[in-house]
Amino acid sequence: MPALTSDRNTHAAQGDARQGAVAAGERIFAGALIMRNATGYLVKGATALNLVGVGRAEEASDNTGGADGDISVPYRPGVFLYRNDLSDPVTLADCGSVCFAVDDQTVAATDGTGTRSKAGIVDMIDPNGVRVRLDEALTKIAN
Repeated sequence: MPALTSDRNTHAAQGDARQGAVAAGERIFAGALIMRNATGYLVKGATALNLVGVGRAEEASDNTGGADGDISVPYRPGVFLYRNDLSDPVTLADCGSVCFAVDDQTVAATDGTGTRSKAGIVDMIDPNGVRVRLDEALTKIAN
């Protein structure tokens, strides 16, 4: 397709609400850290490889009896509070760095010797846990 030669009405997505297809066998609870797997489907946060954090589940979804994409879940990128893994804690020094998913409500400072996927970027440490910036594009390019 050639370059523009006149104005173009380029549509934009409004707001930060998203909707995504859920992987087969997944049950996702509202508020859960959700991730995208290598085939593009959404799964709950877990200690696993080839996942990337995308956001917080806005509603519960149960695809335990379904195939990939049979249902979808609304989710939202942003900064959300998750538990800090006590055996591999995120610290104040990790602010601005990647943290890694342990499960759908817990993050850790390291990849667990190559067993965990990137959850998001540490925004701040809170007395109640870790505030994690969940944004798929940011997390994919973060070191």
